[in-house]
Amino acid sequence: MKPARLAVLGIALLAGSGAAYLMGGSPPPPPPTEKVVQAPPPPTTDVLVAAADEPMGQVLQAADLRWQPWPDSALSPGFVTRKTNPQALETTIGATVRSAFLAGEPIRAQKLVRPESGFMAAILPSGMRAVAIVTDSRGTNSAGGFILPNDRVDVIRTYRDDAASKAAGSDVQMSQTILRDIRVLAVGQLIQEKNGTNVVTGETATLALTPAQAETVTLAQKIGSLSLSLRSLADAGHTADADAPATEQAAIDRGLTVVRFGIAQQHTP
Repeated sequence: MKPARLAVLGIALLAGSGAAYLMGGSPPPPPPTEKVVQAPPPPTTDVLVAAADEPMGQVLQAADLRWQPWPDSALSPGFVTRKTNPQALETTIGATVRSAFLAGEPIRAQKLVRPESGFMAAILPSGMRAVAIVTDSRGTNSAGGFILPNDRVDVIRTYRDDAASKAAGSDVQMSQTILRDIRVLAVGQLIQEKNGTNVVTGETATLALTPAQAETVTLAQKIGSLSLSLRSLADAGHTADADAPATEQAAIDRGLTVVRFGIAQQHTP
């Protein structure tokens, strides 16, 4: 083949390759990167919180408290903030927990008792009285020792029936449930179950009673002995038992004053 033809063929090949390249085009440019704009963090305020679970009756120490940032939108008027009370952590040390705190829960003054206040008086509901009765540390008159603070119990009085004893010529002992569904405030010095404790640790049980119930229990202890029977959690609040005596008859049996037609009469068993 002549050199001229070879030159023309080479030029044609180069032109075809160039045309194919131009027809294919260059690769598309990469898409532009989107800039992520982060929203500014919400404003926060330091709030005094419990550093760990704090049970009722716990005396707070420095290690039990800490400051924690809290969103301003979630602040409550009852929270203790560093902005309004910078010395709150120091002044809270030594206070007694009136109602349990969970770890991270904000500290509120309503759930604390100051050292100068009585703890039992602080946890006692309004209108109620705290009355201690003698129990047996072996549990023989307190449900085998398995009664704990905040349990609900019935109070049973055991006494000697003088009339029946005289008729029978021997001692006749009687028992009677005088109070039902009563809250136990404390057992001995224990006001809350701790470390899995599930037995009575003291010689007394402190009950939350109305003034009238307090009089009933005080009188019953003078004329007999008292025992506690543990109620099921499912029975809490149900006091109308089928075997409950009539109100007036129960009052007579307990040795209370019965007022009939404006005339008061004192009855004793």
